[in-house]
Amino acid sequence: MPEYLRYVALGDSQTEGIGDGDDTVGHRGWADRLAERLTDLDPAVGYANLAVRGRRAAQVRAEQLAPALALEPDLATVFAGVNDLIRPGYDAAAVVGELDAMFAALTGAGATVVTLTFPDIGALVPLARGLRPRVADFNTRVRAAAARHGVLVADTAEPPVTTDPRLWSADRLHASPLGHARIAAAVADTLGLPGSDASWVRPLPTPRPRSTIAGEARWAADFLGPWVARRLRGQSSGDTRTAKRPHLTPLGRAGA
Repeated sequence: MPEYLRYVALGDSQTEGIGDGDDTVGHRGWADRLAERLTDLDPAVGYANLAVRGRRAAQVRAEQLAPALALEPDLATVFAGVNDLIRPGYDAAAVVGELDAMFAALTGAGATVVTLTFPDIGALVPLARGLRPRVADFNTRVRAAAARHGVLVADTAEPPVTTDPRLWSADRLHASPLGHARIAAAVADTLGLPGSDASWVRPLPTPRPRSTIAGEARWAADFLGPWVARRLRGQSSGDTRTAKRPHLTPLGRAGA
């Protein structure tokens, strides 16, 4: 197995870790959890997380690719596109083209690159069932782009457990702590890290909760409405935000 000592994560809110912690105590997230597993193997691992919430694929490429290449990673994860996919005017070819360019640049620089597919949004959010064909097409395009560049794919779209609502936070856009743990396990399994396996695909031991009309109404009022309002105002959750770990540093020592 290759030795990974320089891990750089690129992406949006999922990679930043939203849903696993908060702005007061900090966000852990699947990339931090993966870095912890790498650190268990070798304490000398340096980890940078350039992801910023709200970023679209073109912004991830424009803002994060050059800094990532400058860090000379031997391992990089690229996870972006959902902020494009859920908006009107979505252009699948253009969005995946941004990912393709990042895959090409990072693998060309010698990094092992891992990306992920998206679970079925319609199974998580009944009001978003119309996006199912878009998600399926996006995943197909991502797999093809990854194959062109030798990028590994943690295919989190496939196992039914990834649409269990307990793996998602209340807003249904971000993974819960349990969900972030499963994503980290999926990437570790894809990389073949020691101690990893396919147990991340197993269903939870108790039946998943069922959605209700009242629950859907509360979700729409608490999360969908405010999200639409921000879009109409041209605002993003990532406005004024910067990367939480811009430099390669060992875990336990903040990137400054």
